Amino acid sequence: MAHDFTKFALEGNKFLKDYTAELNLGEDTDKAYRILTAILHAFRGMISFQESVQLISQFPMFLKAVYVNRWDTKQNKTKPKNTEQFIALVREKCGNTAAIDFPDDDISEMYFSVTFISLRKYISFGELEDLKSNLPKDLKWMVGGTLLF
Repeated sequence: MAHDFTKFALEGNKFLKDYTAELNLGEDTDKAYRILTAILHAFRGMISFQESVQLISQFPMFLKAVYVNRWDTKQNKTKPKNTEQFIALVREKCGNTAAIDFPDDDISEMYFSVTFISLRKYISFGELEDLKSNLPKDLKWMVGGTLLF
């Protein structure tokens, strides 16, 4: 069993290191982790519990852990209708470091794109399409399009 946890930790650390590089954050894996967590937690607050379960069933263990950490499944869903409202939700989820981690809208949008591109290797085409169909029109761009497969 301990061997499995070592494997999960190695996979998680590799993902985080690669993700940090994609975000152009040098070696600041702490900031990358905060960004990933805030985006995933804001996103899970937008989709149904059932969609969340379908999504994380495809994630490796380390991403499941990030996604479900401090998850209150009874919390009311937040339905941002556009990118600006989603940015506000992500900043809220980020907490005290929001001004540092998401300093402006352009950087925030780039972080969203990098995050969902990084996650696509774990998400099936069908699940991606389900997620897109449940998002408001102005937020579908985040999870990408069929041209990226």
